[in-house]
Amino acid sequence: MTDFANKCILLVEDEPKLAQVVGEYLEQMGLRSHWLDHGTKVIPWVRAYSPDLIILDLMLPGRDGIDIFHELRTFTNTPVIMATARVDEIDRLLGLELGADDYVCKPYSPRELVARVKNLLRRMDRPLLEQAASSGIEMNTERMEAHLNGHKLDLTPVEFRLLEHLYANPARVYSRAQLLDRLYDDRREVTDRAVDSHIKNLRRKLQSIMPECEFIKSIYGVGYKLEF
Repeated sequence: MTDFANKCILLVEDEPKLAQVVGEYLEQMGLRSHWLDHGTKVIPWVRAYSPDLIILDLMLPGRDGIDIFHELRTFTNTPVIMATARVDEIDRLLGLELGADDYVCKPYSPRELVARVKNLLRRMDRPLLEQAASSGIEMNTERMEAHLNGHKLDLTPVEFRLLEHLYANPARVYSRAQLLDRLYDDRREVTDRAVDSHIKNLRRKLQSIMPECEFIKSIYGVGYKLEF
């Protein structure tokens, strides 16, 4: 079980009131936090103190959040939650496939943000193979078959490809457009809203076996991810 008392969260945010509220929520949940309000301070602090997770605002004085993220990934795999006030900015980030672990849109609920932080920390403490095994999902690409807790899922080819892609990249958030590129081999003309229909059907089939689990999470204004 994750020991949150030993985890340090770096909050990079130039809005003092928001930073204070988020910091209080983190501490109430048993997490330590440190706040930075300027982009140029981030890299030196991370190199010196190695936080367990970073909440990174994109619009910062001194240095852009995307630029900071690129440099972070040259020396650390510390999970990063990116925050922005623009939904279209998140779409652009997903298009660039920066590889951030999660994205939130402002204004966000501090309670929801902290829940995402805790979920990420728990996941970091569990190897991906262990997560996959414990999920009960089994994928057989050669036979195009999927099972959940030993029960075969009756999936269409498109639903199988969708589940297969999400399963291979757990916790990664994908936009509808990105998922759409993976679904059809014939490049047919379909809208990205078709993904919503496939997700709905896939959820229904998964929950017919495990009604208490919601494996496929909706990320408001962004897209979808698979979470064990």
